[in-house]
Amino acid sequence: MNNKKRNFLISGILLLIAITFTILVKVVDVKQIGVNNSSIGFATLNQFIFETTGVNIIWYHITDWLGLIPVFMAIVYAFIGLIQLIKRRSIFKVDKEIILLGLYYIIVIALYVFFEKVIINYRPILMNGFLEASYPSSHTLMTICICGSSILINKKLFNNKITKVINYLSIIIITITVVGRLILGVHWFTDIIGGILISSGLLMTFYSLLSIINKENY
Repeated sequence: MNNKKRNFLISGILLLIAITFTILVKVVDVKQIGVNNSSIGFATLNQFIFETTGVNIIWYHITDWLGLIPVFMAIVYAFIGLIQLIKRRSIFKVDKEIILLGLYYIIVIALYVFFEKVIINYRPILMNGFLEASYPSSHTLMTICICGSSILINKKLFNNKITKVINYLSIIIITITVVGRLILGVHWFTDIIGGILISSGLLMTFYSLLSIINKENY
């Protein structure tokens, strides 16, 4: 099996794991432990970790502000694509990596909207007096997807020095966001795990497609 086929196999396995885990969250150990007696999957595990970490509003604000950086990064890549489109006067002449990245962003946003409408879990606390959807952690999902894809595509767009700076920054943002969302107490533990699994499947799929359209060996 060559590398490209193996990449797609891994992508499929990761996506299957993410889907399976999402279903399990909905059906395994479901109890009314949430605020307003909302039903939560993996209740025993989630309740234990929530009671252990408590609520840390400072980390909520830190990760909220930090979440603006991936959004800014996505805007920068969209702007690069727009500049290429204006200069080259055809969408077919825009770098294939940029077009793929744009489609990838659309899928990520669509999933975000989907999980806002299809409720898997509610948050363990009220946010501004409202009970909000909690699964998966949107900050975890968006940060890993955007920063992870940034790491993969930067070498095509920037020189080595800029690429290293952005990549190190991306790794730091991912790490702080995942850890911060885990300990801040506005998500259940399985919300974070779900965000990691779903984003990993999406990111690996992006990597697999990128390895096909780019002549370089990813």
